[in-house]
Amino acid sequence: MITLILFGPPGSGKGTQAARLVEKYGFIHISTGDLFRYEMGNDTPLGLKAKEYISKGELVPDAITVGMLENKVNQHPDAKGFILDGFPRTIAQSEALDALLSGKNSEVTKLIALDVDEEEIVQRILKRAETSGRKDDSDESIIRNRIEVYKSETTAVFDYYADKNKSKQISGMGSIDEITDRLFSEIDPLI
Repeated sequence: MITLILFGPPGSGKGTQAARLVEKYGFIHISTGDLFRYEMGNDTPLGLKAKEYISKGELVPDAITVGMLENKVNQHPDAKGFILDGFPRTIAQSEALDALLSGKNSEVTKLIALDVDEEEIVQRILKRAETSGRKDDSDESIIRNRIEVYKSETTAVFDYYADKNKSKQISGMGSIDEITDRLFSEIDPLI
């Protein structure tokens, strides 16, 4: 089973590219945002626990997030592969993911990071604000803060998998098709 981590800051195009990878390879796309919305919207046991933390303004513990991820993986036992989008964000989450996959006799196949200039990210998110309905997408200071949080908290995940010779950075600049072609050139040899 192939497990890809699609990595990059907010607005780098992960969601757009994940949809194209699903179309070509038939992988299951797992977005942590979607997982949370599903689990909380359906009042699952994990969703209810997550709501407790969120209602207090606290971060949801990794164990709950990993549990949601495991539920999603278990729903697709015959999947050709998975594309993880928005997870892992920390070394602890990376270690938990590795343990989860190890229990399924699998491992992360590759982490592919989309490298996009900060100014381009800001412009992409501001443009996305026109259709997303997300207030944080229309406030440039919030966007820049999200980029800084990504840099300070999640770039260590790239290094964690680089130490295992599994990280690759590609340009996330250019047309959507150009970026997709770069991703295909990284993934095709893995199939």
